[in-house]
Amino acid sequence: MSQMSRWIAAAMVLAAVAPAAADEAVRFDENETAMILRHGPWPQPPVRDPSNRVSGNPAAIALGRALFFERRLSPGGVVSCAHCHAASRSWTDARAQAAGIGELVRNTPSLWNVGRNRWFGWDGGSDSLWSFAIRPILHPAEMGADAGHVALSLRADRQLACLYEGAFGLPGNRSPANDERVLVNAAKALAAYVETFVSGRTPFDDFRDALERGDAASAARYPLEAQRGLKIFAGRGNCAMCHFGPNFSNGEFHDTGIPFFVKGGVDPGRHAGIQRLGADRFNLLGNYNDDRSGDSATKTRHVDAQHRNFGEFKTPSLRNVELSAPYMHNGRFATLREVVLHYSEIRADRLHSDGEALLKPLKLSPREADDLVAFLRSLTDPQAEQTALALSGIPNRCAGSTSR
Repeated sequence: MSQMSRWIAAAMVLAAVAPAAADEAVRFDENETAMILRHGPWPQPPVRDPSNRVSGNPAAIALGRALFFERRLSPGGVVSCAHCHAASRSWTDARAQAAGIGELVRNTPSLWNVGRNRWFGWDGGSDSLWSFAIRPILHPAEMGADAGHVALSLRADRQLACLYEGAFGLPGNRSPANDERVLVNAAKALAAYVETFVSGRTPFDDFRDALERGDAASAARYPLEAQRGLKIFAGRGNCAMCHFGPNFSNGEFHDTGIPFFVKGGVDPGRHAGIQRLGADRFNLLGNYNDDRSGDSATKTRHVDAQHRNFGEFKTPSLRNVELSAPYMHNGRFATLREVVLHYSEIRADRLHSDGEALLKPLKLSPREADDLVAFLRSLTDPQAEQTALALSGIPNRCAGSTSR
């Protein structure tokens, strides 16, 4: 069956999914139906990072899990990765702005499905998941460590040393070069572990797949208010322009009308992120990229900061969005309804005038706002908390080591 035929068949199923009251029936046009089907299937096939030779490696995943919860990576044993990315809080911290050993100005992003990203961080200042893992380790307000401290922590603990050797071989004697290599390898192990943070299926996925296979009875189980919200999302709301595809994100950067003033100045967003990326010795143009083809570094080689990037921030995935409050890059909104009302009432004069005008006020009625929130909640994996807790509880057994 051709793609167009599938869309037509799905549209026929949608037409058949009518509630008892005919005047409340949700009807999707052909374009809306096509957009719905593009948000799946889910889950997607696993991804492997060519720039990280231990991506998907079980030994590296075991090391990464140990390091994720290891406070000794921070001088004084104050914080770990899990301090901000808690399994019980959908890999975030429920704070408006993150706090490590100091205060930050941005919200802690959830790590669900982060391995599918193209750029990392709210400003895209990292071009790989492993280089993104290095940043909080070294940042003075997050973990405040350096390469020497990380390498010493790994060499000094018998279990960590054993896990490290199983993934990478012996770390070598202390020296600036060896210590930096150990830091990078630790970050690559952390990335291999975080790549396993893949969310499960949601009520929306069941609805979407029912449409594709022509199962009207199963599609009818999707709540009516979520269907109405989905119609706004895929239709006049134009939300899918940015929250696109199976992971509900185009992975790019946009000005969403959120003020970027912070204590002591402004947050330049993507503009500063590109500048930092270019100056980062751990970017994909450097010596630590394991992708010998060079293909993974193409995006970094050609990215260029422009004036229009000022105040732009990355489009987050909407999967499990209900579990990751507060919202926006600075944690400005406490609830999904506040987010929806922001887009309903957005002021065009706060947006860049030198780019394509994607955002316009939706002017939603109270019921329409409720419907859009109902749809967003239908993107929640019912097993998310259990999955996160299971991932955080993987035992790290190191019965021996194998030198390479």
